[in-house]
Amino acid sequence: MSTTIGDLVNRVYREYLEAPDDLESYSYLTGGINSTATTLAYDDNLFSSEEEDALGAGTVIEINKELMYTTALNTVNNEITVTRGARGTTKVAHSAGDIIKVSPTFTRQAVYDAIVDQIENLYPTLFAVETQTITAKSGINILDGATDNYLVTPIKAISQYTDYDAGQDETGSQFRGVSVQLIDLPNPFTYTNDSGSSVTLTYTDGPSVVHALQNFGISSGKTMYISFKKKFVEPTDETTTLAAVGLENEYEPIIMAGVAAQMVAGKDIGTLDAKYLTDQLAVQNAPIGSSNQIRNSLLQYQQLLIQQARKDLRARFPEPVSMNSINYPGA
Repeated sequence: MSTTIGDLVNRVYREYLEAPDDLESYSYLTGGINSTATTLAYDDNLFSSEEEDALGAGTVIEINKELMYTTALNTVNNEITVTRGARGTTKVAHSAGDIIKVSPTFTRQAVYDAIVDQIENLYPTLFAVETQTITAKSGINILDGATDNYLVTPIKAISQYTDYDAGQDETGSQFRGVSVQLIDLPNPFTYTNDSGSSVTLTYTDGPSVVHALQNFGISSGKTMYISFKKKFVEPTDETTTLAAVGLENEYEPIIMAGVAAQMVAGKDIGTLDAKYLTDQLAVQNAPIGSSNQIRNSLLQYQQLLIQQARKDLRARFPEPVSMNSINYPGA
């Protein structure tokens, strides 16, 4: 299983987009470059003479997520002169050993963007779950975590009836259900905290809302354990972990199938790539067909995975009951 978004990008290539026996032309940097360098040193041992000829002016090459246009090729010194940040990609530093792909069929930036799209589109059919520990109070609790604006609604809430720190052991502690209400506040929101200081809370990424929690039927100072339904957090780059996004392991194949479908849509898929994709779907017992039907087959496979994940969520988190605009989550 993947740990980061970058791992997931690599897995999409490995399992769907790059057939092992259909490798694109590539080499690697023999020296690192900064974000402004326009001359790249490459290893010529991995290029045939025909592939070097194809690196003439106007060829698109890719290093990590950055695309570049070649403007000149020096086969004596093994150097490529380029224009950086092509097609809206970002100019960044690259290290010795980074792969240089020539005219990639599926660019890494496009695959990354497709993963972000697929993550955003999972909600509301699927959702992330986050459990927070909150101290009950007579007023409202402003939820000021870095991604608390992605919270949607409480789906489960219990309270520790007797505090462990009061010296009670397991037999002296009880847990009971708590009634809580999630309140939407304007963004930004200015309030006075418990210390008497004025605080302005602002979210610039994700949903433009500040959340507060109000509890009912529980004494102030008691500890509450509240699980929230949460929108998936948008990744910021390839180092973002799947855990930070809210993706569970079972959601990873859903994302991959959707990305593959999104990438092949509207493209002419070569015979070898079509066979590789078809073989991958056959392994998953998904419906398969000609290259024209690959996208539909991928989407059908994705829907089957979504249905399974949805059933699991319903089993673990029954829908809360709402009375008088107050949510009573399942204990």
